[in-house]
Amino acid sequence: MKPPLITIDSEKCKICFACVRACPVNAIQVRSNMEAPVVIHDRCIGCGSCLQVCAPLAIEYRDGCEETKAILSSGEKVVAIVAPSISGEFDDITDYRKFVRMIRELGFAYVNEASFGVDMVAEQYHDLFTNFMGRYYITANCPPVISLIEKFHPEIIDNLAPVITPMIASAQLSRQLYGNEVKVVYIGPCIGAKDEALRYEGNSRVDAVLTFVELRRLFNEMGIKESTVEYSDFDPPLGYKGSLYSISNGILQAANLSEDLMQGSIITAEGKENVLESIREFESSIDFIRKHFNLFYCEGCLMGPGTSHGGKKYARKTLVTDYANKKLKNFDVKTWQKACKKHVSMTDFRAVIETDDQRLPLPSEEKTEEILKVIGKINTEDKLGCGACGYESCRDFAKAVAQGLTKTDMCITYSLRSKHDFIKTLKLTNEKLGRTQDALMESEKKARHEQQLAQEALERTSTMLQKLPSAIVIVDANLKVIESNQSFINILGEDAAEVNEIIPGLVGADIKTLLPFQFYKLFSAVISNNENLVNKDVHLGDKLLNVSVFSIKKGKIAGAVLRDMYLPEVRKEEVINRVTEVIDENLDLVQKIAFLLGEGAAKTERMLNSIIESHKAGKK
Repeated sequence: MKPPLITIDSEKCKICFACVRACPVNAIQVRSNMEAPVVIHDRCIGCGSCLQVCAPLAIEYRDGCEETKAILSSGEKVVAIVAPSISGEFDDITDYRKFVRMIRELGFAYVNEASFGVDMVAEQYHDLFTNFMGRYYITANCPPVISLIEKFHPEIIDNLAPVITPMIASAQLSRQLYGNEVKVVYIGPCIGAKDEALRYEGNSRVDAVLTFVELRRLFNEMGIKESTVEYSDFDPPLGYKGSLYSISNGILQAANLSEDLMQGSIITAEGKENVLESIREFESSIDFIRKHFNLFYCEGCLMGPGTSHGGKKYARKTLVTDYANKKLKNFDVKTWQKACKKHVSMTDFRAVIETDDQRLPLPSEEKTEEILKVIGKINTEDKLGCGACGYESCRDFAKAVAQGLTKTDMCITYSLRSKHDFIKTLKLTNEKLGRTQDALMESEKKARHEQQLAQEALERTSTMLQKLPSAIVIVDANLKVIESNQSFINILGEDAAEVNEIIPGLVGADIKTLLPFQFYKLFSAVISNNENLVNKDVHLGDKLLNVSVFSIKKGKIAGAVLRDMYLPEVRKEEVINRVTEVIDENLDLVQKIAFLLGEGAAKTERMLNSIIESHKAGKK
């Protein structure tokens, strides 16, 4: 299984989804449970469109630097094959012979131009297109175009020209020149070439692929600069018009194929949108168009994703043509022709092209319509599509959602509407929260006020409790003191007074340690039975106490009032109360006796009157 070509660093990713919108084959997946998008490697065609739109530089391609350094340090002879677009990339180097020397300084034994490989491939296209046998072809020089047709347009795979790319032709050439054991490193602008190299073995194999960006990195790592090296030219054979290959129609000039609009039989298209449209039209209308297609996904190889960012297309194109003119000014055509004849006969130009259908099954119409309704695309005019999601139409987007390639939030109108609805809901929620907070603040204000009043009432009650002459004590279910006053402490004596100095009010003290059994059992009885006990005389040492125990909280809290009957003021008050009780009881008894006597006298009177009346009636 080949390693991933493109990866996304989730830590660097800002989740802007620019890569999703840029991918021409929807090979970058966005799902609801994912924070960052991920590449579906089987669907990726290696075009690098995602790389060029990723502002945070979160997208990386498979590194070739370490692999190249390992090959260079192996002790074997290594040849560098350099793509013609290098002259457009290294505009900071004044003479191409300087960067040839800089490449040698990295440790390469040989440095060859890929332009000679272009010349050999161009000859195959000349024969294929001029000897027309009824089939129209698409050039197979661009790895992303080859992969695009293999994976998403397999119906026209037989229309891909069965010719190897210049990179593979140059690899075969290197082994014809330097032996089968030589290692080959290709240096170019295309990241798709990294996957293409994995297709071939034997004399066609490419051991590593370096982009121009990676080449610059190696120069920096090893401190190789133009100012520190001398001139060095490419190893022969040198290329001819293949030096123009990095310009999209350069391969046609190298093949001496006419581009005449009236008589020519070839259409050249470059750039993402043009290539995608040209393949669709080739597939649907080639019998009407009746032309061969020469396709390059990038706007010429000089603008490939392996070149430095910010390059100017026409400035690079000028550098390439200037280099070709300078090189071909005194070019030895005869030597070149002799080398072409020799090496073409030794080269196997058969390309490795295989169907790898990555198209997903289409969802049902019902499912598509359901998703369209979810994103608010109900009417026909709503389904035209703005393209911001990366799909040509809203229907295509809905199908991709059903296929699991993306999520509904990628639809900008749906996302904005959802956000507006969310903002509206959030606003209402904030208003409710504001009202709730106001109510809570008012409630807290009232609670604080009530707490303050309760505290003041408690303080008043506690103060009043301490002022009472009667002894007061309140205990819990475990007969632990909750509160008591000074009079209670005075009744208990000196031991209780000492404890009071440490624990004011004897709070927490066990009443069982302070009072005898016959005394504290009164508290237990009240708490257990929930029945009050009033005016119970109890002896405590040499004191006679009048005790009343009340249930304050059923089964949990009880309180008691104790009065020392030997205190003069208590004794006087108690004598008066008890005499009053006796008088009241005697009066009540007298009243009851008087009532009974009165009732008996009345009965007697009624009876005598009745006898008298009866006697009078008898006389008559």
